[in-house]
Amino acid sequence: MSTSQRKDKGKEVEEEPQPAEHSESELSDELDHTDPTLPQASIPSTSSKKKKKKRSKAIKVLNSLKGHKDGVPQEVVDVVLEKVKETGEAPGADEETVRLALEHLKIKDLVQGKAGLGGKNKKETGGHKFWATQPVPQLGEEPPIEDGYIEPSKPASEVRQDPYPLPKEFEWSIVDVSDDAQLRELYELLSANYVEDDDASFRFQYSAEFLRWALTPPGYHKEWHVAVRVAASKKLVAFVSGVPIRVRVRENLLEASEVNFLCVHKKLRSKRLAPVLIKEITRQCHLKGIFQALYYHRCLNIPKLVNVHFVTVPSNMTMARMIRLHRVPERPHLLSQGLREMEERDVPVVTELYAKYMKRFGMAITMTEDEARHHFLSGRGTGPSEKDSWKIPRDGQVIWTYVVENPQTHKVTDFFSFYSLPSTIMNSTKHNILNAAYLYYYATDVAFKPDADKDGSLKDRLMQLISDALIIADQSKFDVFNALTLMDNVEFISDLKFGGGDGLLNYYLYNWRTAPLAGIKGVGDVPAGRGIGVVML
Repeated sequence: MSTSQRKDKGKEVEEEPQPAEHSESELSDELDHTDPTLPQASIPSTSSKKKKKKRSKAIKVLNSLKGHKDGVPQEVVDVVLEKVKETGEAPGADEETVRLALEHLKIKDLVQGKAGLGGKNKKETGGHKFWATQPVPQLGEEPPIEDGYIEPSKPASEVRQDPYPLPKEFEWSIVDVSDDAQLRELYELLSANYVEDDDASFRFQYSAEFLRWALTPPGYHKEWHVAVRVAASKKLVAFVSGVPIRVRVRENLLEASEVNFLCVHKKLRSKRLAPVLIKEITRQCHLKGIFQALYYHRCLNIPKLVNVHFVTVPSNMTMARMIRLHRVPERPHLLSQGLREMEERDVPVVTELYAKYMKRFGMAITMTEDEARHHFLSGRGTGPSEKDSWKIPRDGQVIWTYVVENPQTHKVTDFFSFYSLPSTIMNSTKHNILNAAYLYYYATDVAFKPDADKDGSLKDRLMQLISDALIIADQSKFDVFNALTLMDNVEFISDLKFGGGDGLLNYYLYNWRTAPLAGIKGVGDVPAGRGIGVVML
């Protein structure tokens, strides 16, 4: 088996000093003082204090360069924009995009010694002890020329039969996401302790409905929802999940598992639970390379995004002009061409359209009709299906899926989908939730026409589809619409006013060597994005 895993969700996996032993009662008391439903600040360590000092020095240097604390000098923007255009790494980047990207640059990235934009230091590329023992590409290795296993697969009889040992104050557990109480426990753990940005301004807030949708695809295994509890209090303090998938990497079709939601309670990061969680989920499903995609954001609610410092108003623009530039129409354009919400009767044709479209990409997940039904329909929430359903979200809705049905032939020619993943806003007195939509899967039969890429017809159709997705997201009160440099997204992200983010998503294939796939950059004659057809939740 193989497993794909998000690197940015595994930051806990680092070599750390071992703390003094705690009794189970002391540990329970310490954790019980923390309300898991509220954002919690990390306990500063000596190293973090040093980083703050370095960061403050870096800020002073940058501020002296700028001449003031707000904005970026025009000469800096001009230099970076020129370099970006020379390298071609950000197709369609303009002055506004570069300025926003510079204003969002993490000072920590500079003081840690990254080699400029897109650079990596040793720790981030896996130069710590744990990953050095795993069958993954190692630091300094040349990219493989051919695809294949790093280590031979083992028969089940040779896999360790017993769970890996935990520190004595903890015990293994399984989270039953069909049980509302256990699902609530998982939601609370992730809400307070899961992935946040480096400035601790935003943290993913997966809803209970989202977690149930994401963790229960057809054929899922309850035992792959692995948890750690405090033995004395039974409090949930760590979690990692795996769900079965079939992933195609070029011509190889692999029975795989998608590992996700690796989370350890903030006060227990030094207990070395994350590596044990990874080994335990590995014990139950064999894992598998590394590919990257860059986040892009399409702003919808400009006043709110500015207020919570998600974006800033460029020095050469007013708030009113920024709002006008990012305003979207109130009604989808393709309604007259048969745009409607996906229904049960569409499952077979959407499954077929998806399968045919995904053949365009080097790495993609295959879906049965049952899997397509789950991913595109089961998370629609509860409530009536209105003719203009795009105007009002349902209760508990996590997925929005729309098809275009030709009014004359009644043939479904296109579909698109996006999902809801809000973030907790950590440092705002006015807003506590950032409502973010994420582009999911889409397909159009225009792609199958001769020369659709060359004559621009594919790009035009994708522009129409994703433009309507933006309109529906705006009507559903989302603040921002996010997309990655994968699939055919590079075709439209610039023209639809997506701005470059500072987030980087890494794809890992464990125990599988794969020649480079086109992600942020093109590879050979394959354009940027088109190597990857897998959307990670």
